[in-house]
Amino acid sequence: MTKLQKAFRAGPVFIALSIISTAILYSPSKTAEPGANPLDPAKEDLSRVEYPSQKNMKWHGRFIRPNETLESMFGRDWQLVARFNRVDRRHVYPGMTIKVPDNMDEIRNYSPLPLFYEPAKRHEKYILISMNEQWLGAYEFGKLKFSNPAATGRPGFETPTGLFRITARDRHHTSSLYKTDDDEEQYPMDNAMQFYIAPDNVAYWLHARDLPGRPASHGCIGLFDEVMQNRMFDTPEEPVLKDSQRLYAWAVGEDEYEDDPGNLEELEDGPVVEVIGQNPVYR
Repeated sequence: MTKLQKAFRAGPVFIALSIISTAILYSPSKTAEPGANPLDPAKEDLSRVEYPSQKNMKWHGRFIRPNETLESMFGRDWQLVARFNRVDRRHVYPGMTIKVPDNMDEIRNYSPLPLFYEPAKRHEKYILISMNEQWLGAYEFGKLKFSNPAATGRPGFETPTGLFRITARDRHHTSSLYKTDDDEEQYPMDNAMQFYIAPDNVAYWLHARDLPGRPASHGCIGLFDEVMQNRMFDTPEEPVLKDSQRLYAWAVGEDEYEDDPGNLEELEDGPVVEVIGQNPVYR
């Protein structure tokens, strides 16, 4: 008899303890940000995160069991479920709960942002980030070109809201403040685009990072990039999600600017960045 079977016989208290123990045992070895607390039970249940766009959608919570992955559970549709939960493969592990749409076809073109955004109609490039939705949209003259999940600043480190502009880029940027969990390297910020410098001289960027399915950064806006994760954490073996690369190429890449040396480069005419709303809440 397994420990979980024994727990079910023992009663609800032991069931809860068993679930928490499983989450601790199988949680990722490296957290998304230094100082993050992935063992907070409220943050291990992504079905508790409220997004306005999902209010009228039918979905159910799915508890992840040992040896289950997004690929094993959903096959070719795993990317749809990952994006629906704003989570990457490295942060889906036994002991946590994710949202699963009752009808997978309903989320094949899922985007919580409007197809046309009036404030962007006079701009060739316009980036909109909704903190309520943890989502980013790339607009061309008001029309949504593409959109993808994002992770904004966690409570206490909220991303600043308002209108900004990309003022610098650095394809191979690293954090000057934070290190990886082993303290051996500065935290990677691939495909970085600076959009704001606060009065205390702290810079805020759009960049590649881990996406754990909730606000998690120190104020920057993070996007999927499994190439970075493979380089830093040796997982996933075959990178697929590359949203930060796509946004960087579209916003400030070689098609837009002739020189891209891979070092910090100031820009005078970068795209507009608008950050709206506030972080989602937990039910």
